[in-house]
Amino acid sequence: MVLIHFPIALFIAGVAIDFWGQWTRKPALAVVAYTNLLLAAVMTFPVVVTGLLAWRWALEGQRLKGILLMHLVFGCVSSLLIWMVWLIHLRSQREQRALPGYRLPIEAVAVLAVAFTGHLGGFLSGVNVAQ
Repeated sequence: MVLIHFPIALFIAGVAIDFWGQWTRKPALAVVAYTNLLLAAVMTFPVVVTGLLAWRWALEGQRLKGILLMHLVFGCVSSLLIWMVWLIHLRSQREQRALPGYRLPIEAVAVLAVAFTGHLGGFLSGVNVAQ
């Protein structure tokens, strides 16, 4: 459960730095954002693997439904979006071109997907339970 916080923090920080770099027009911030996004993307692998293992062991592979199913689906979507954002940055860096403007709405949607996935995870862990 602790492992999941790394890609979330790295990704949201990377997107915030990228938006800040776009706003201030400082190219050095694009490098920092790229590094955060790369680390976030790499960290999605152990997070997805441990999530699937937890499902197999804790629930003995039972059919998923409700919030748990939504958490799995949004977790996979979030992971794909994180990789997509990083690949956009990678492509721009390899071609030595400016980052495309269409990445910003994709990054915003990805942050919302990550936040919603985390919110669902909070319900599953008992953090978001009404008292």
